[in-house]
Amino acid sequence: MQKEFSYPLTVADLPLSLQHYHMLADADNLVFLTKILQVPEVKSLEADFYVKPDHNTSILKVSGHIKAALVLQSVISLENFDQKYDFDFETVFDTKATLQEQKEEGDDWDKDTPDVVINGKIDLGDIAIEQVALQLDDYPRRNGEKFVFTPDFDPSEKRADNPFAVLAKLKK
Repeated sequence: MQKEFSYPLTVADLPLSLQHYHMLADADNLVFLTKILQVPEVKSLEADFYVKPDHNTSILKVSGHIKAALVLQSVISLENFDQKYDFDFETVFDTKATLQEQKEEGDDWDKDTPDVVINGKIDLGDIAIEQVALQLDDYPRRNGEKFVFTPDFDPSEKRADNPFAVLAKLKK
């Protein structure tokens, strides 16, 4: 069964020249993307990819541009709102590295290690989903929307039945 919003490429079959790929999510893909990204709705997603392998260094560069329109839920008002994304990205794969090698090198958090090619393939759909997910705000809110805390009590008012009032007297 074919995975939805997927465009797998076999790395060994890629020509050495820069390749261009275009993906546009259809209605079924949008339903799938909404579930994957866990947002109220994905209205559109379009991606252009530029893939350039370098067999001498075993590096595969994938760059591109993504446009997406999503519906997000504000963490302040809990109302849905539209959010558009329009951004460039670049990611690098090491075609010879293994997951085990990456785990061994994983202790150096300052080093930006390339992604690993699994089973000789990369999936442009997965890359697009990952790049959109990286753009999502952890706490989405509309532009200009601010959280204002209003306590249920007056913090300047001293309460007589404060359990710590007894401890304050012991210090004296």
